[in-house]
Amino acid sequence: MEDNQNSTPFSGQVTDNRIESMRSAINNIVIGQAWSVDLLLTAILANGHVLIEGVPGVAKTLSARLIAKLIDAKFSRVQFTSDIMPSDVLGTNVFNMGTNKFDFHAGPIFGDIVLVDEINRAPAKTQSALFEVMEEKQATIDGVRYPMSDIYTVFATQNPIEQEGTYRLPEAQMDRFMFKVVVGYPNADSELEVLRLHNSSTAFSKLDQVSPLLSHDDIIELRQKAQSVHVDDKLMSYIVQIIAQTRQHQNIYVAASPRASIALLNSAKAFALVNGRDFAIPDDIKMLATPVLQHRISLTAEAEMNGVTIEQVVKDIINKVEVPK
Repeated sequence: MEDNQNSTPFSGQVTDNRIESMRSAINNIVIGQAWSVDLLLTAILANGHVLIEGVPGVAKTLSARLIAKLIDAKFSRVQFTSDIMPSDVLGTNVFNMGTNKFDFHAGPIFGDIVLVDEINRAPAKTQSALFEVMEEKQATIDGVRYPMSDIYTVFATQNPIEQEGTYRLPEAQMDRFMFKVVVGYPNADSELEVLRLHNSSTAFSKLDQVSPLLSHDDIIELRQKAQSVHVDDKLMSYIVQIIAQTRQHQNIYVAASPRASIALLNSAKAFALVNGRDFAIPDDIKMLATPVLQHRISLTAEAEMNGVTIEQVVKDIINKVEVPK
């Protein structure tokens, strides 16, 4: 399956050069994943978390680390395993003999951009430790609340192929991700470019030599800019109708909640900004519907037995709902 790197049909002048600089810098290193890169940038500007799914070796971890470097953000990585405990993720209080008090030692979940590698390898108890952090951007440990940073973003990866020793993510946790980004294989030309870069040992392929392009304040400003993007009432009605169709479709067992509507609205605004517009259009919503919905809905057993996919169902829903004019 090739990544749809030519999915974005807009090529007008980008109004904010900082976004285009970020996009170009990432695409110069992460080759052949332009659509996935656009989704990651959109999620950051929309203040949302991302679940990245793909086989090993398609630059899932590289993309997250690179974005953190380009934003000059504090990057933290936690590798989930079957024996990892909540305290390994959140941190713990350790008694200080010198002060006779407990000192809090923060876990790897504290950072600006946090990469949770192979998130589906942790048991339910550890998964639940992420609920509060992802939704409220704070962690409560021994009754004390510890806030996260203003630009706190979680990128989580999972391998869809190897299922031994993995756990299904709870629906409540899946719903906290704005997007599920499916990273496919690059096409032949892109993979050839990857080989050329590695063969020549190109300097910019080394993350240590990447310089930040955006600051913490830049991200805050761009998020405010995304929030001010105009969305017509007809487009909001369009979003509501799409979500409503998930609750009526014969092949859907678990439908999308109002959180999906909010995610589709906010991501459409950020996606418009990424593409150089201060207004959203129906195509923004149509293009983002699959990454917003594909991890939030579940198919009936009969549909799965018949080989129906969630992507096909979302496409069917989009085709049924009349596009506003």
